[in-house]
Amino acid sequence: MSEMGHDLHSMFPQAQAALHALKVDNPHFRVLADRYHDLTREIVRADSGEAPMGDDMLEQFKKERLALLDEVAALIAERAEA
Repeated sequence: MSEMGHDLHSMFPQAQAALHALKVDNPHFRVLADRYHDLTREIVRADSGEAPMGDDMLEQFKKERLALLDEVAALIAERAEA
């Protein structure tokens, strides 16, 4: 598994402008995006065997990443309504 296809622009292809605007205007979004990127990198490294981790930790990282996606989706929806 590679990070390609798991970045926020790939996950929300219809929201490119909103992602850019959030990155510029919203410090909380930047924190979420950075954490999402860090988690994705760690998950990819674990899945490839480059940085092995326990199944419980990997599962926790994947759940956290999904929660971040939900929060990012909510921010995108808020922006679309504004």
